Amino acid sequence: MEKKRSFLSKPGVASVVTAFVGVVVLMVIFWLMNPNFMRQNNLMSLARSICPYLLVGIGQGIVCITGNIDLSIGSVLGMSAMISATLICNGMNVILAIIIDLIACLLVGLSNGLLVGKFKLPPFIGTLGTMTICRGIAQIVNNNYNTGDIGVGGLKDLFRDMFYYGRVGYLYYGVIICLIIWAIFYYLMSYTATGRHIYAIGSNVDAARLSGVDVFKTTTIAYVISAFCSFMAGLITMAAAGMGSMQAGLSYEMYGVAAAVIGGISTLGGSGLLVGVIAGASVWAILQNGLTLANVPVAVRNIVIGLIVVACVLFDIMRRNGMIGAKKKAA
Repeated sequence: MEKKRSFLSKPGVASVVTAFVGVVVLMVIFWLMNPNFMRQNNLMSLARSICPYLLVGIGQGIVCITGNIDLSIGSVLGMSAMISATLICNGMNVILAIIIDLIACLLVGLSNGLLVGKFKLPPFIGTLGTMTICRGIAQIVNNNYNTGDIGVGGLKDLFRDMFYYGRVGYLYYGVIICLIIWAIFYYLMSYTATGRHIYAIGSNVDAARLSGVDVFKTTTIAYVISAFCSFMAGLITMAAAGMGSMQAGLSYEMYGVAAAVIGGISTLGGSGLLVGVIAGASVWAILQNGLTLANVPVAVRNIVIGLIVVACVLFDIMRRNGMIGAKKKAA
């Protein structure tokens, strides 16, 4: 009779639990270093600062599960912020500006899916190209200048409240929106055929194709989701600044990978749980916040976080290759 597996032995669960334990440990460490870390205002700001990391982590995580990577997410974020801000500053209705912005970002996702899923370009090369193109678009839409303030009044105030300033109780609307987006994609990945297909092509693309999975369609869906998440992160970034910046989203491709791999999603594809991205994004934001309160220089912060990302990816590769965590066979 087969033994019932424990909860922690289920695929991906141990990594998620470890990530959340890491969140708690980091919070305690920074609280001991600086009691201001646990103050209500700081925790509220911390929750809000997690949002962009969570969004790009969701998109990057889903793409990583397919066995690919999306280097364009940071540039799509910047393009999103610049397109919407430029259109609004030029007098366009806020809703129409956001719709045009959304269409532009989704076209990037479709392009990535076409390049990687249809024409079989290595994802590193394909998305590196769209990354450069999107950054160029972010620069050219306002003639190589950051935009001015988007202004106030009417829908502009509603937009800024919804994505950054507004809150109910201690929870900002932007945080609620991000959690709703996460819940939608968690459901997609956990309970739908599309989610199963995404895991299948990441585990073994040839076996998935022989099983009837449309690899091109599934890959494209993953990249479109990633582009949508970057679009939303761009809106949040623009609402926070009240303007569009050509530099918005720089290095966010690394932030997305960090949130995904720290949360237990494998860069080799086929495994990982989207719930872990919440922990991964939280670890990143906590490190940024806590190290800032501790007056640690930006360069040192980047070194610390870079080392953590490399360690997480290395651990995943070693675990997948049986170098650690494998049970010894009886003699």
